[in-house]
Amino acid sequence: MGASCSKLDTAAVNDGSEKAAAATDAPTSNAAVPSNKMSANTEGKFGSKYKLGKELGTGAFSVVKEGTNKETGNKFAVKVITKAKLTEEDDSAFKDEIAVLHELRHENIIRCYDVFDEPKHYYMVTEMMVGGELFDRIVQKSYYNEKEARDVCVILFKAIQYCHQRKVAHRDLKPENLLLQSEDNDSEIKIADFGFAKKCPQPKMLATQCGTPGYVAPEILENALYDTQADMWSLGVITYILLGGYPPFMEQKQRDLFRKIRKGEYQFHEEYWGPVSKDAKNLIRELLTVDPNKRLTADQALKNKWITGDDETLANQDLGANLKELRKTLAKRKFKAAVRTVMATQKLTSLGLTLRQDLDASG
Repeated sequence: MGASCSKLDTAAVNDGSEKAAAATDAPTSNAAVPSNKMSANTEGKFGSKYKLGKELGTGAFSVVKEGTNKETGNKFAVKVITKAKLTEEDDSAFKDEIAVLHELRHENIIRCYDVFDEPKHYYMVTEMMVGGELFDRIVQKSYYNEKEARDVCVILFKAIQYCHQRKVAHRDLKPENLLLQSEDNDSEIKIADFGFAKKCPQPKMLATQCGTPGYVAPEILENALYDTQADMWSLGVITYILLGGYPPFMEQKQRDLFRKIRKGEYQFHEEYWGPVSKDAKNLIRELLTVDPNKRLTADQALKNKWITGDDETLANQDLGANLKELRKTLAKRKFKAAVRTVMATQKLTSLGLTLRQDLDASG
């Protein structure tokens, strides 16, 4: 379900769609997994603590509004979810998300402060992110180099390392879910949208085919059991975009896109990758490895030669031409998102309604 701390929650871009993840993850054997029982605030009704303000965004099941704590005056983003619109699976997924977010306390992961379970609505109170999407900030730069790209990767790898140490798989890492807390600090990056997040206490125990085309790991498309390593593939895609300015996997038809992802077919085009350091490309190769057992873990990625490289050397690696390409890539994505909103597309179920046909055709 898309009941998540997403870009809707943070006054960023709204693509008009909500996600619905099927409850098909593999059984956990005898492993102790926290219940998805929601940690609701039982001290009083939402209205006695918060005052709702202007609308920040809308989705299929919810509306996100600015909320003000009546006692402190602090501002938050409040997602108001209409219970009548939720299926049983949606409701369970939302409670899973809340259970996960209540366990995570990291400076680069969006914070969920309060949840109210009331007769007709859920109220989810999260951080107010006023800086917009990370990639929007990057394309506003007049100069861009490998050090800046590397510094972003360090933040993301550390945040995901934190999640994986706590046996949490995010399962939908993509640029739209990388947000900035303020308008004047580029390093206050937060990973948002934990609507597909799942506890993963054992290796190879997840089965739901969920995520976003273009960023989803091969093992998910293969319908194999998987784990937190799927996130590292997504980080490989994001790293590729940060450095090259465009996605590694681009096809008009989803079946062709899936075919390339399953085979790990991508290129470092000389026009854009010629100036990029060898170490950076090696890191991407080790992340975009089809076999998850051979793919870098978050711990290993943080020890990578490019990640630990000399600041001055990386700062001298100019990515100006690639920054122009990133602007084009971002503009295309936003245009497609706007078209989807205008067309009022049906809600997405995991990877899309045509997933099975596209996977069969890509085999």
